Amino acid sequence: MHYVSATGISKSYGIKPLFTNITFNISEGDKIALIARNGTGKSTLLKILAGKDNVEDGTVWVHKDVTVALFEQEPQFAEELSVLDNIFHYKHPVAEAMRNYEKILAEGSKDTDALTDALARLDELNAWDFEAKVHQILNKLNVQNLDQKVKTLSGGQRKRVALAQVLIDIGFEHKHVLLIMDEPTNHLDVEMVEWLENYLNQQKVTLLMVTHDRYFLEDVCDVIWEIDEEKLYTYQGDYQSYLEKKAARIENTVANIDKAKNLFRKELEWMRKQPKARTTKSRSREDNFYEIEKKAKQKVVDNQVELQMKMQRLGGKIAELKKVYKSYGDKVILKGFDYTFKKGERIGIIGKNGAGKSTFLQMLQGLELQDSGKINIGDTVVFGNFSQQGLEIKEDMRLIEFVKNIAENFPLADGSTLSASQFLTLFLFPPEQQYTYVSKLSGGEKKRLQLLAVLFRNPNFLILDEPTNDLDLPTLSVLENFLSDYRGCILIVSHDRYFMDRLVDHLFVFEGDGVVRDYPGNYSAYRIEERAKEKNKDEPKKAAVIEAASAAQKPAPPAPEKKKFSFKDKREYDLLEKDIAALEAERATITEKMMDQSLNYDQIQQISNRLTHITQLLEEKETRWLELSEYIS
Repeated sequence: MHYVSATGISKSYGIKPLFTNITFNISEGDKIALIARNGTGKSTLLKILAGKDNVEDGTVWVHKDVTVALFEQEPQFAEELSVLDNIFHYKHPVAEAMRNYEKILAEGSKDTDALTDALARLDELNAWDFEAKVHQILNKLNVQNLDQKVKTLSGGQRKRVALAQVLIDIGFEHKHVLLIMDEPTNHLDVEMVEWLENYLNQQKVTLLMVTHDRYFLEDVCDVIWEIDEEKLYTYQGDYQSYLEKKAARIENTVANIDKAKNLFRKELEWMRKQPKARTTKSRSREDNFYEIEKKAKQKVVDNQVELQMKMQRLGGKIAELKKVYKSYGDKVILKGFDYTFKKGERIGIIGKNGAGKSTFLQMLQGLELQDSGKINIGDTVVFGNFSQQGLEIKEDMRLIEFVKNIAENFPLADGSTLSASQFLTLFLFPPEQQYTYVSKLSGGEKKRLQLLAVLFRNPNFLILDEPTNDLDLPTLSVLENFLSDYRGCILIVSHDRYFMDRLVDHLFVFEGDGVVRDYPGNYSAYRIEERAKEKNKDEPKKAAVIEAASAAQKPAPPAPEKKKFSFKDKREYDLLEKDIAALEAERATITEKMMDQSLNYDQIQQISNRLTHITQLLEEKETRWLELSEYIS
C-alpha cells in the first residue's frame, strides 16, 4: 500500500531552487533516511509531506487512511499549558482518560473517589497496556515534572517532551501511521538514542527521517534518499552501501560527461560547417546538438574541505588542573580533579545530561571559576570554542561581512593565505551566497558558519560542545576529515557515537557526584563495557528463564538466520582489534612493573587492581570479537 505519492514536485526558497521535478513513493513499512546538505530542502520536504508547506509544481497525494505525525527541530507547544496537557493534547478517549489519571497522580490528590473513577475509566477502555508504554516513553526520555509549564523548559527538555508527545500520539493510531522525524537524536544522551533505536525497530511504523547520527541511521533505516543538485536519488541498503553507490554514481556521471564532451566537439564542428538554410533532418540534428551541449557542460560538485592551517605553536605547558573542586549547592561537579593535558590530545567527554560537562569546559577556558584548586593554562594556548549557544551577532549582517569582522585573511601552513571569501567557499558557501544576510540562513547553515568562525580564528586548542547537532552529513564528513589532521588539542562533548569513535583517543566519563573516570578507549568500547556490566546484572534472571524453559520441555526453535554484518558491526570489529592490542600491551607493561622491588604495598595493590580489570576487559572484548568474527568469515 502506498502511503504517499509525489509526482514532479518542485520547490524554491526565494530565487534558489531546492529541488526540481522530483518523484517518489513511500510504501507501508518503509524506513527511509533523507540526506542532503543544509539549505537544500530537507526540512522543507518533510513539512510538505506533513501538510505544513506547499509545492510550487507537481502533486503530493497522501492516502486518506494514513495519519502523518511530524517531529520538528523547533517544536510548537501551547506555551502556557503544562507538559501533561501538551503531551495528551490528542482528542482521543484513551488520551483524555490518561490525562485525567496522570493529572490526579501529579497533583497528589487525596480525592479517592476521583482516583477510583479515573482507574475505572482506564479499565473500561482497556488502556493499561498503553499506559505502561506511555510510562516507558516518559521514563526513558527523562520527562518529569508533568505539571511544569512548557514555557519554562530548556531547549533540550522541549525536544524530549516533543519526542515523547509524537511517540505517544502515534500509539493512539492503530492502523496506518507515517512518522516523519527531523533530527530526533539531538539533545538525547546515548542511552536514550539506543532506546529510541530499539523502540522504532520494534514498532510497526512507516518512517521518514533526517538524522546526522550514522549509527542510528544504520540501525533503523534500510533506504536512503539523497537530494543533490536539485534531484532526488534513492539507494537501497545501509549507510556504507549508500557511500559506495554514490561514489559509483558520481564516477558514472563523470564518464558520461566525458563522452558528451567528445561528441560535443564533433557536433560543434558540424554546426560550424552547415549552411544557414537547413533541411528537416539537419534541424533535428541541431536540436540534438543543444542537448549534447547541456550534458557536456554539466559540472559534478563533490564539495570537500582540504585545509592545512598554520596553527599557532603550542608550548610545552598546555593546561594543568590540580585538586579542582566545583559544586552548585548540593550538586557536586568536580571533586579533587587532577589532569595535565599533553600536545595533540583528543579527549571525548561523556556523561548524563546535567553531570557538569559544559561547566567543566567553561572552567577550563576561565569563563567559570572553580571553588578551589588550580587551573593553569599555558601562555601559547588559543582556545577555539564551538558551543551549543550558536552564533552571537549583535546585528544582522552579510556572511562576508561577518567573516571579515574576524579577519581579512586566513594563514596556511605553506605561508600563503586565504581571503575571507575563499574560506567561505571552502566551507560550502559559494560566492553567490556570501552576500546573503545571516538571518536568511537555515539552522544547519548557521551552525556551519559558527564552525567556520571558530576555525577562522586559528586556535590550537579546540573545544567542541555538541558540534554535530544540526550539521548535515556532508558537512560532518568535512569536519571529521579536518579534525583528523588537526595537530592541536581537542576536547569533544558529543552524543554522536560515530563522530567520537573516529576522533577521540580516550574519554572523561562524568559519572556523577564529582567523579570523573579517565577511560582508556573510545565511545564504542566504553558502551560495550557498560552493556557487559548490565548483562552480568541480568544473568541470574536469564538463568531462571532458561531453567523454566527447560522444565517445560518445549521443542527447540529453528536456528536463527545468520545476522547481517552491518557497517556498525564492522566498525565495532575494527575497534575491538585495536582495543585488544592496546590492553595486551598495557598488561605486559604492568606485569613488568610488578617485578620492581622498590614498589610499596599501596603501589602494588593499585597495579594489581588495574591488572585484574584489564584481564576482565580482555575476556569481554575477546568474546565479542569472536562473535563478530563469525559474521565476517
